[in-house]
Amino acid sequence: MKKIVAFGASSSKNSINKKFAIYATSQLSKVVVEVLDLNDYEMPIFSVDKEVENGIHPLAVNFKEKLKTADGFIISFAEHNGAYSAAYKNIYDWVSRIEKSFWGDKPLFLMATSTGAKGGKSVLKMAFKRYNFANDNDVFQFSLPSFQTTFSEEIGIVDEELNSEFLEKLRKFENIL
Repeated sequence: MKKIVAFGASSSKNSINKKFAIYATSQLSKVVVEVLDLNDYEMPIFSVDKEVENGIHPLAVNFKEKLKTADGFIISFAEHNGAYSAAYKNIYDWVSRIEKSFWGDKPLFLMATSTGAKGGKSVLKMAFKRYNFANDNDVFQFSLPSFQTTFSEEIGIVDEELNSEFLEKLRKFENIL
């Protein structure tokens, strides 16, 4: 059975992106899922000086070990001022020092959602560009706008057109695992 590591790239305890990532994993079959919480990986702000003084932070090593156990990843990005959340970016900065291939050339399903009409498209575009270039496997992307009106925790994506697009991309991701 394939293993998926999923998380919302946010440190909010009530993150809509974490909810969305968990929902996405629930739509897959025949997979084992491990959901990570970025709050469990809170580290000092990355700097080369800190790395020289103390080495790679143990939580970064732990996060990378979790990534190594996966066959694929589902990440839903929170958008902070058009970019990654500070919590995610800091983890990425620390973990990227461990080895060149951050995601291990495994399939990625990148998502973003927000309460606004753009659905985190700026951060999703940034993530897709970066990870599609640096990953030798397929990278899929999906943006869900207006989370409060297009998503229900009981039903999922309530907009039929968006749901159809989401499921099509999720199936492509699932098929290459």
